[in-house]
Amino acid sequence: MRIALIAHDEKKDDLVAFAGAHRDFLKACDLVATGTTGGRVAEAWPELTIRRLKSGPLGGDQQIGALIAEGKVDALIFFVDPLTPMPHDVDVKALMRLAIVYDIPMALNRATAEIILSGNETTARA
Repeated sequence: MRIALIAHDEKKDDLVAFAGAHRDFLKACDLVATGTTGGRVAEAWPELTIRRLKSGPLGGDQQIGALIAEGKVDALIFFVDPLTPMPHDVDVKALMRLAIVYDIPMALNRATAEIILSGNETTARA
């Protein structure tokens, strides 16, 4: 499974904890992440192999969008901080639009990310 990981600054710790809780499953996945998020996850969980792209505001969101359009991402996990204004909010909306257009599962919080992975963990065991 090819999973893209992104988190706003105030949600990076949450995504790192989520990746740790699911690291056994994520070890078998092809992971791609925006630069800072990928770095934080890789530092905390070195057993995970993560392809790091640019930081979100520097084009990482757009790079992940391109991968979605090319059919190279199966699911998007994007821990969004709804309480902090984001100067690159239009990039975030464009990324979410691509996930909708290409009909890939998209989690914007931990509860939804848990559902996405639990469905795939069950499939992987079968």
